[in-house]
Amino acid sequence: MNHESYADDYIRDILGTTRTIAMVGASANWKRPSHFAMKYLQKRGYKVIPVNPGQAGGEILGETVYATLGDIPEPVDMVDCFRNSDAMVPIAEDAIRIGAKILWMQLGVINDEAARLVEAAGLKVVMNRCPKIEFGRLNGEIGWLGVNSNVISSKRRKRIER
Repeated sequence: MNHESYADDYIRDILGTTRTIAMVGASANWKRPSHFAMKYLQKRGYKVIPVNPGQAGGEILGETVYATLGDIPEPVDMVDCFRNSDAMVPIAEDAIRIGAKILWMQLGVINDEAARLVEAAGLKVVMNRCPKIEFGRLNGEIGWLGVNSNVISSKRRKRIER
């Protein structure tokens, strides 16, 4: 699979069949991208389980935080990773071990070895993308922010002469 470009149908299928997401690197700090993404995905009907060893036993957005993927007591469809690229191989191995179906690496996170490992085990992989952004893009929500609306543009508008 070409991990530099994903077909919309591939992403749409993943987001349409996923129900439970383990978010590795979830943060209780509302200013962090993982917190914002978790909240957004929850509001779109996904169960998002935070994984963060430093906050294990606590709660983030009403969900119990677990130290590792292996500590989660229920099945997980997707593992969404807010960790750096170098941390991905052990996370990929854990995703396989818990029976996840998808390994999703966030924006800026690319690890070809982890991708090969999980694909060989039958999992789907997405790298260098954000499920929140992809969900919004594929469902037209991104237009609510002015993107693709022709309202916001980097091009100069012609001035209206009076």
